[in-house]
Amino acid sequence: MSTFDYTVLDNAIEQFGNKESSLISILQSAQEHYRYLPKEVFPYLAEKLGISEAKIYGVATFYENFSLEQKGKYVIKVCDGTACHVRHSVPILEALRKELGLSEEKKTTDDLMFTVETVACLGACSSAPAITLNNEIYPTMTPESAVALIKSLKENA
Repeated sequence: MSTFDYTVLDNAIEQFGNKESSLISILQSAQEHYRYLPKEVFPYLAEKLGISEAKIYGVATFYENFSLEQKGKYVIKVCDGTACHVRHSVPILEALRKELGLSEEKKTTDDLMFTVETVACLGACSSAPAITLNNEIYPTMTPESAVALIKSLKENA
């Protein structure tokens, strides 16, 4: 069993300060590094910042950008905003889930390679339907082009 590396948290605390007002910035640094917020983050930051674990958890669960579940190396967000939805984003989502053996409940593959999520809007309405792969926008997608992208990533892994 490996021990948790708190260096990322210590560096963020050093950069942003060990005060409550720095919490979101510190959580963002942790999320960027780990791709989610591991359970070890909460008691450690509570002690270092002098605030309750419950308060930290409340912040982490309030903001949609934070995740308490481990994500894959490749995070794919399928837009389901109005423009994408009417241009058939749902079949893209279904094709990705089928290709990766995922569902609405199971968002990440067992090998932690892929996570598929839906978002309300990517802000790429003129390019609908759109997805992002690790925050890079892929415009005018089809179920076939989405599956081809997955296959390409698997081949180059």
